[in-house]
Amino acid sequence: MKILVLNSGSSSQKSCLYDFGNTLPEYPPAPSWEGKIEWDGSQADVQVRNSQGAQLKDRVQVASRSHAISQLLDTLWNGKLRVVSTPSEIEVITPEVKSAIARMSVFAPLHNRAELEGIKIIEKRIGEVLQVAVFDTGFHSRLPEPAAVYPGPYEWLAQGIRRYGFHGINHQYCAERTAQLLGKDLQSLKLVTCHLGNGCSLAAIREGRSVDTTMGFTPLEGLMMGTRSGSIDPGILTYLMRERKSTGEQLDDLLNTKSGLSGISGISGDMRQIVAAMKDGHPRAKLAFEIFVHRLQAGIGAMIAVLGGIDALAFTAGIGENSPEVRAAACANFRFLGLRLDSAKNAQLSVDQDISLSDSAVRVLVLRAQEDWAIARDCWKLASAKIRGRASSN
Repeated sequence: MKILVLNSGSSSQKSCLYDFGNTLPEYPPAPSWEGKIEWDGSQADVQVRNSQGAQLKDRVQVASRSHAISQLLDTLWNGKLRVVSTPSEIEVITPEVKSAIARMSVFAPLHNRAELEGIKIIEKRIGEVLQVAVFDTGFHSRLPEPAAVYPGPYEWLAQGIRRYGFHGINHQYCAERTAQLLGKDLQSLKLVTCHLGNGCSLAAIREGRSVDTTMGFTPLEGLMMGTRSGSIDPGILTYLMRERKSTGEQLDDLLNTKSGLSGISGISGDMRQIVAAMKDGHPRAKLAFEIFVHRLQAGIGAMIAVLGGIDALAFTAGIGENSPEVRAAACANFRFLGLRLDSAKNAQLSVDQDISLSDSAVRVLVLRAQEDWAIARDCWKLASAKIRGRASSN
């Protein structure tokens, strides 16, 4: 079974092709083909490689997102990176949910519109194949009511205004992977997972279930992010509307694209550039880093309080996996819990390992984000169930 995964983020487009047999691997396998586009205005960094070792890296001008994604997918069946003979070999992914995704785009404009675009591209480039939508909110769908309901008018709940949470695919995978690496039963663990990338969120996980998370009705709530503000006083928005005559569209753009690390530093939303500038003495970069860490520590503390303790803290995604500075700073104030970071291990850029000292009361792990694999795994299970269902009815 060949499964193509399109994982559209706020600043990137990741795509992977997995070729499964009749059994599901226990550990994430290497994909047969993988591609990534990182957007930077009218330009994009493109990386493609296959399991035979062929690879391509380029920085290109892009006419549109859809055009760039179509060109990326073309390498699946054309050129030296080809891994399938024709598009029809792919037995892809997802049910008819386009209209629902379109309706929900207002809640997550940086993500849902990109995912809907991907579905349309697949229909155009590959044709009639099974498509499966794996929602980032699914893992958080059973949040306890006190965590899910906003303290506004109760009528909001009936209108669908509640806390949904995001990054659920990776939070769930990281919880499972943490238990696996620690040799523990997931049901026995209290975990805080830190998905830190261009978008950032935390999840409090007890007995394998999400009981709280930092993102809410939209991916704007919670932590400071690359270009997103995270939680702010809503009175600021009414002030800007009243005194500065800001429109809803202007505020949406301000909070989603001109805030966060980028808005404070004036340099970039990329933590690597923030850290480099901070080390060079750039005061606004230093402030951006310190705000990021302050809010991250506060968020982790809140998650621990909800759980009533913590067994392990997991860092994942671009910043979580690649920034020892952020990990060290985030953990610094939790020594009172018995958390002791191994500085040497933390400084190493390696993933899927425990970076805490042997006598630490709280385990600290760095985990590779495996959203593509987690999506493919769910698709395999769904497709296999459909096949078994057809077989049993014959």
